[in-house]
Amino acid sequence: MDTWVVPTLRRVRRRLAAYLIAVLVPLAVLAGGIWLGGHPDRLPDPVRDVLVGDGEAQLFAEALDDVNADYYREVPKSELTDKAIAGMVDSLGDRYSHYFTPKQFEKYLRDTNAQFTGVGIEVSEHERGLEVVRVYDGSPAQRAGLKPGDLIVAAGGKRLAGLPSERSSSYIRGREGTTVRLVIVRDGERIEREVERAVVSVPVVASRMRRTADGTKVAQVALATFSRGAHGQLRKEIDKRLKQGAKAILLDLRHNGGGLLDEARLVASIFIPEGDIVTIKGRNKPSKTLTAAGGAIDEDIPVVVLVDGGTASASEIVAGAIQDRGRGEVVGAPTYGKGVFQEVQRLSNGGALDLTVGQYFLPSGRNLGGAGVDRGGGVKPDVRAKDDPDTPRDEVVVDALTVVAEQLT
Repeated sequence: MDTWVVPTLRRVRRRLAAYLIAVLVPLAVLAGGIWLGGHPDRLPDPVRDVLVGDGEAQLFAEALDDVNADYYREVPKSELTDKAIAGMVDSLGDRYSHYFTPKQFEKYLRDTNAQFTGVGIEVSEHERGLEVVRVYDGSPAQRAGLKPGDLIVAAGGKRLAGLPSERSSSYIRGREGTTVRLVIVRDGERIEREVERAVVSVPVVASRMRRTADGTKVAQVALATFSRGAHGQLRKEIDKRLKQGAKAILLDLRHNGGGLLDEARLVASIFIPEGDIVTIKGRNKPSKTLTAAGGAIDEDIPVVVLVDGGTASASEIVAGAIQDRGRGEVVGAPTYGKGVFQEVQRLSNGGALDLTVGQYFLPSGRNLGGAGVDRGGGVKPDVRAKDDPDTPRDEVVVDALTVVAEQLT
């Protein structure tokens, strides 16, 4: 019996030793890997290149660790990363590409849903800051006395001269209930206003009935932005006005800076029954042509598109497609001239890149921008017209009604 027990005990010890090796060695390797992952500079070059990745990524990680560890005051890694990504995007020299921090991305999502936290104004870019083109009814801005034509030159202590409109606007937006001090130039006089921010719902569609010289009803329907669902609201308003006896449509896209590309396609589809709307092309994006979705209004209903220098991006796609397809005439001033489109790419930190990824081309093949991200000539109106702010009437609408009257005869 003893001769049987001794070999059995030896086998048990050998099995136990093998088991411990099988468990402890992987744990030791894992611990070593974790330590080396935080100290890639300790690895031999060939091993580091394989395990850590390319040299640029390693260099960034080293710099981030050094600043985080040795800078004279503590700066959170998340803040350093945000600023590094923003700096990288800024270095592209592209006014249309942006990095959104997680908080900024939340605001962006609210904006594309036609709701944002701000003071309730619509603005256009100006070399000295932001020009107010619209003040929403019941908004904090209206209560503070802001008016269309005001030039905002500073917000929250930040001078706005030379900044892209998106960055300038970010100094005005902010948390609900907080205030922002705006410096305004009006008729050559500097005015300061303390304005409380609030959640503002943007009225996406507004309309009114106009009449030609002979009394024919014409619906003027203004679209403020190409936010999600805008096409549905626009179609509902147009159908309502047609039932009320409108014989033509003035699609007012003045001061409309654009929005979602698919909304542009769907808005154009309200007027264009079939065929091409826009073609998009990118370096790493296959060429794709977006076509009309169907269900357009009667082609016998005349359409005139009102545009100005603030008509940009998605608005230019709609105006240009209607013009190229011969569906209607364009009245006003040359549009902004943007020929590129952006794609929002979510990041793992909750932020996002709003990155220029390609160019768009109208049905005629023309691109409305300049070279790459430069501004171009935009949509050239068939009839040039300009509103005089010193008169009570809207001269652009007057000229558009003349065009409609000619089409109805």
